[in-house]
Amino acid sequence: MLRQKFPNTLLDKNLSSERYKLWNRLSSGSYFPLPIKQIAIAKKDGGVCNLGIPTLLDRNAQEVVKAHAEPIVEPLFHNTSYGYRPNRSCHDAVDAAQRNTHNHDFAIDLDIKGFFDNIDHELLLKAVNHYCKDKWMLMYVERWLKAGILKQDGTFHLSEQGTPQGGVISPLLANTFLHVVFDKWMEKEHSEKPFERYADDIVVHCKTEKQAIFMRRAISKRLNACKLLLHPDKTRIVNVRGTAENKYPKGYDFLGFTIRPNWVKFKEKSKVVPSTFVSAKSKKNNLEKFKAREIHKRRKPLVEIAKELNPMIRGIINYFHKFEDGHMRYVWNQLNQRLLKWVKWEKGLCKMAAVAWLKLRYKDNPSLFHHWKLVHP
Repeated sequence: MLRQKFPNTLLDKNLSSERYKLWNRLSSGSYFPLPIKQIAIAKKDGGVCNLGIPTLLDRNAQEVVKAHAEPIVEPLFHNTSYGYRPNRSCHDAVDAAQRNTHNHDFAIDLDIKGFFDNIDHELLLKAVNHYCKDKWMLMYVERWLKAGILKQDGTFHLSEQGTPQGGVISPLLANTFLHVVFDKWMEKEHSEKPFERYADDIVVHCKTEKQAIFMRRAISKRLNACKLLLHPDKTRIVNVRGTAENKYPKGYDFLGFTIRPNWVKFKEKSKVVPSTFVSAKSKKNNLEKFKAREIHKRRKPLVEIAKELNPMIRGIINYFHKFEDGHMRYVWNQLNQRLLKWVKWEKGLCKMAAVAWLKLRYKDNPSLFHHWKLVHP
C-alpha cells in the first residue's frame, strides 16, 4: 500500500472539489484514510519519539470527528486533567502541582512507558464507544487506528496498537483513554489523593511515605490491567519535606519546571516551602537552542540578528518567566556572552572594547533584544 502523493499547491488549487469529495465519502461511509507517515524525532533525554503525520485531507476528516466528539467528552473530563484542553495550560497544571505540594510531603512522578505507542486499540474503542454512541464516529476512529504506518524507509506496517502523535484526533483519544484508565479510577478508588495530569505526564500527591509506596504499587497494577506499563527508571517517589525511612529525591520536574523545597524567610523565621523553579534540563535545552544558531558566525547587522532571535526569546520568556524571573538570569547572561562573541568576530575588537561597544548599543536601544529588559549586557 502506498501513500497518495498530493502536493500542497495542487490541493490548494482543487481545495473546494477535494473537500466536497471528502464530505461525500464521510457522509456515505466510504471514506478510508491513507497510512500515517511516521517521522522519528530524537528526544532530548535520548531515545526516539515517533510522530505520525496524516495527509492534509485526513487531517480535515479528523477535524470533523473531533468537532463532533469534543463537546461530548470535554465536559466529562476530570478537573485536574490539563493537557490539550480548551482554556487550560501547562502553567495551570504546574500551579496546581505546587499548591498540592504545600500540604502533601510526598509525590509520585509517573512516567507511562511509550504511552502513545502502546495504547490498546480494543480498550480505546471501548472507552470512545462508552461516551460517544454515534456508530459512524466509532467506525472512522477505528479506521484511523488501523490505517497503518508508512516508515521513513518507505515500508508499510500494520497498526496493531497505539495512536500516532501528530494526528488531530490523537490528543482527544488519548485524553478519553486516560480519563477511563486513570482519572475516573483515581476519583473512585483514591479520591483523597490529588493529582495533575497533562496528557501522559502525571503527578500524584501523598501525605506519607507509606501512602506513596502503596499508591505507586496500586497505580502500576491498574495500568498493567489496561495494558500499559510504568517506566521503571523514570517513575519516582519524591520526598519534598517529609519524614521517611528510605532516601528519595527532594524535587520533581513537571512540564519544564522543578518543584522542590526552598527556604523562605517569614518575618524573623525561615521556613521550608515548596517552590517552582525552571528545571536544569530546560535551561540546558534553551542554551542549546542559542548555541545551535551560531550567532558569532553571522555576518549581518545586529538589528537583523535581533529580528531573528526575538521571537524565540519572547517565547522562552512567556513560558519560563511565568512564576519567577530570576531563575533564567544565567540563560540570558549566556546569550549576552554569545552576542559579545559576535561583536568580537564582526568588529575585530578585544574583549573590553567589545563589551563597551555592546553596552553602547544597549544605551542607544535598550529594547533591541527582548531579554535586555531583564538582563542587559
